[in-house]
Amino acid sequence: MKSLYEFIVTPIGDRYDNVINVDNKELILNNNVENFKFINRKALVVATPKAYNTPIEEEDEVIIHHNVFRSYYNLQGKKVNSSKFLRDDYFFCNLDQIYLYKKLVNWKSFGDRCFVIPIKNNDPLSLEKEKKNTGIIKYGNPKLEEKDIKEGDLVGFLPNREFEFIVDDQRLYCLHINDILIKYEYKGDEEEYNPSWAKSS
Repeated sequence: MKSLYEFIVTPIGDRYDNVINVDNKELILNNNVENFKFINRKALVVATPKAYNTPIEEEDEVIIHHNVFRSYYNLQGKKVNSSKFLRDDYFFCNLDQIYLYKKLVNWKSFGDRCFVIPIKNNDPLSLEKEKKNTGIIKYGNPKLEEKDIKEGDLVGFLPNREFEFIVDDQRLYCLHINDILIKYEYKGDEEEYNPSWAKSS
């Protein structure tokens, strides 16, 4: 079973990631299928596309766009699958809907994407917990490395371009490489911002 232009993937776990454990009890965070924040974005590659050669192989774990596994209610009020549904627990996934893939234990960015760790806001006069449009490169990109921007660098990025993901219990922002605007020098007081709820999701 192979597609010509798309990956075939299956969710790791349920299609929705809306349950956390609190004191050995399950807490349901949301029961609205249309809320994209609670859609599972972790998938296993079942088949790679015939038309493309990529570093992603069958059985690799990937982080994907939320619309792949999404359900919604149509105009008749019937719950239906996304257009990416194939059958059973199998779904099609475009190349540009994959953001990260795992080789052994290491995540690698895919396509023109990178991932940034938000940092704490140290301004005592601000109520914001994290510093806006600033973060640390967690998963870089070869095209950024050509510009001397690599993993661990402190960067600034365009506003309202980040997409939030939880990867290995860490809250990260997915960005297009063109959204990265500047590389900063560290001042020494930078601290990663990872809220407690991200660690238990």
